[in-house]
Amino acid sequence: MSKAELKQLGRYRLVAELGRGAMGVVYRAEDPLLNRTVAIKTIILMDDSATRAEYEARFFQEAKAAGGLNHINLITIHDIGREGDIAYMAMELLEGTELRELMARGRLPLPFALEVVAQVADGLAFAHQHGVVHRDIKPGNIMIVRDRIAKIMDFGIARVRASDVRTQTGALLGSPRYMSPEQVTGRPADRRSDIFSLGVMLHELAAGEPPFTAPTVTQLMHQIATAEPRPPSATNPSVPAILDLIVARALQKQPAARYQNAAQLAADLRSCLAELTGGQGAPPAASEAPSRVNAGAATAAQVDVRLEQTRPAHADETDTATLAPAVTDAGTYLPVSRKFESAAALQQLTELAAAGGADGAGAQGRRSVLARLWRYPGRLFFALAVVAASVTAYYVAYYY
Repeated sequence: MSKAELKQLGRYRLVAELGRGAMGVVYRAEDPLLNRTVAIKTIILMDDSATRAEYEARFFQEAKAAGGLNHINLITIHDIGREGDIAYMAMELLEGTELRELMARGRLPLPFALEVVAQVADGLAFAHQHGVVHRDIKPGNIMIVRDRIAKIMDFGIARVRASDVRTQTGALLGSPRYMSPEQVTGRPADRRSDIFSLGVMLHELAAGEPPFTAPTVTQLMHQIATAEPRPPSATNPSVPAILDLIVARALQKQPAARYQNAAQLAADLRSCLAELTGGQGAPPAASEAPSRVNAGAATAAQVDVRLEQTRPAHADETDTATLAPAVTDAGTYLPVSRKFESAAALQQLTELAAAGGADGAGAQGRRSVLARLWRYPGRLFFALAVVAASVTAYYVAYYY
């Protein structure tokens, strides 16, 4: 079936081409059975039998893995099928603006950026719990839709941990700038690889520049594997020390030293957000932005719809409307305060990582408890306790 003749796939009537990715074309389509508009992602199966079998297995693996996920921060997969030499997947049609496009206009307000990354971490936590690793987290795969929800798109190279599909040793899957050290060195990548990629994105949002830059891909990969990036506050002085610490922990070279699950990262980001905004959440935007429709392809065409999703024109604005439900005191995982200097925070990270390697989840739980105790009125109680202890020590030393 030629491209010009492709008007129908299964029960879906193809309306327009939205974009082209590495594995196929994405279409806007109509589902007459359920009377809804969907996005159809296709893969043209290769003639070579070996390549065809791997691509087909990878495509249906993606559909099976992503189709079993139902979360507000993940794109929804409706159906899969095959017609002739074309396999296809019907999914939710998203109308909004890619995070990549918003970032291209300049540095986003920090509270807005933190809440977006926290939502992405929520979606990843859910996917990881169900055995799905995305492997290509980047701003181009995050869509901000009209109701201010961040959606993770394109599980095109996602992997189930127990997958039967393997790539060649050392093969690169993902976008080089956002790859983890495991990916660039050809080592096995698990959920913590996604956390590193999200840490790269968080650094770029906070600092206004990526943590790793190089003129060639080879040099970039070397930086990712070996170089320690500057903390975001070195470029953006408005970044608090706690965020430097969060970013540094997410970008640790060794997976065991990073956040061990994305839910921990989301909790710390929301604690930082509450501190920045006084518990009011992320700011709304103030200028209209063009919308993009994207169904998870690497690229997509712009369409003439207006998006009620905007961003403040100035990076330092801190309006108080929320992007997501109010932050709750569900716990944080970093016993730090904004009074710490960045250098001290990064040194503390090293100490925490070393201690965490010894006792794992137990140490993590203790850090969570300590962080909650540090909140008011815990801080006041702690200060009073220190004073009382000092007076008692002086009394004992003087009289005895």
